[in-house]
Amino acid sequence: MLMAARPAAALELGRPRSQLAMLNVSDGPSALERFFRYALTPERRALLNTIRYAEGTWARGEDVGYRVMFGGGLMPGLDRHPDRVISTGRYASAAAGAYQFMPFTWAMASRSLSLQGFGPEVQDQAALFLIQRRGALHLADRGEFTPHLAAKLAPEWASFPTLAGHSYYGQPVKRYVALKAFYEANLSELRALAGSATPIAAEPACEPVDSLRCRLEKLDRVGPRSVAQGR
Repeated sequence: MLMAARPAAALELGRPRSQLAMLNVSDGPSALERFFRYALTPERRALLNTIRYAEGTWARGEDVGYRVMFGGGLMPGLDRHPDRVISTGRYASAAAGAYQFMPFTWAMASRSLSLQGFGPEVQDQAALFLIQRRGALHLADRGEFTPHLAAKLAPEWASFPTLAGHSYYGQPVKRYVALKAFYEANLSELRALAGSATPIAAEPACEPVDSLRCRLEKLDRVGPRSVAQGR
């Protein structure tokens, strides 16, 4: 079975997930009973990383960002959403994880995708689900961080600015120019990383080679002009 390419060097060096541009998943039902629905391309990963940057869970791209709770503390494990309200100054929230999922939002996303646990891979999938739910996944796939894309996600992530430049919920917000600069730099790195990827499985050659089917496939590949010239 053909599988999506992933950067071999990244896996060998144990890079954090924020630097893995591609995973062995694809949009739609998978061979793993839809455990992973969304492919992780450089464009999608760059947007996910930008959300982490805006939400304060970037943590220099390290995986520890997936354990961050509201207020900056770390949850002890990733077996489930902690569902714990934390008060800091003017605000109180039970948001947790790299994308600061609220408990009811996490329950909805994880139930829709049949996700288990609260690990990095499932958090990525749930975030992509929310992006699609806001009608922004096709915008993310263009590889451009536009004000329209940010505004689409502002109702989901309070740190993203609306078209007016404010938080949808009246909370602290990241400036669009800062988010765009982070996104573009991250996307450039991820595209370079993905460019070194090689397929981990190749399509087998036709066998047996002397069968009529294989001979016809060979003729189809070389084309009638090549056959006429005796190639």
